[in-house]
Amino acid sequence: QVQLVESGGGLVQAGGSLRLSCAASGRTYSTYAMGWFRQAPGKEREFVAAITWSAGTRYYADSVKGRFTISRDNAKNTVYLQMNSLKPEDTAVYYCAAQRASSYSGNSAYTRLGQYDYWGQGTQVTVSS
Repeated sequence: QVQLVESGGGLVQAGGSLRLSCAASGRTYSTYAMGWFRQAPGKEREFVAAITWSAGTRYYADSVKGRFTISRDNAKNTVYLQMNSLKPEDTAVYYCAAQRASSYSGNSAYTRLGQYDYWGQGTQVTVSS
């Protein structure tokens, strides 16, 4: 069992930065792939970024590539999402998720919501124009 708690959300002006954190509990956290997803009002939850358990590979949605960076510190059981050059369209609730294993390979293994086993409660990010 893994429990995830996000923090770091808030209100920021367009062009600003925020860093989200996701603290995980559970002995096997370091073996899990981790992802960030977001859900804007009236929209479906969508993939933002993911990182493999070894941090060897990172995946990003096209909409955030070059602006967001996902990282993890397995010693601290924490995964981060550094968000720069924020835009109003980045406004959403951001969720952290943990994946034990995927039935898919490659990019699909990490971008599909159904491939994640545990979810946090979310943290609100609001970007004003």
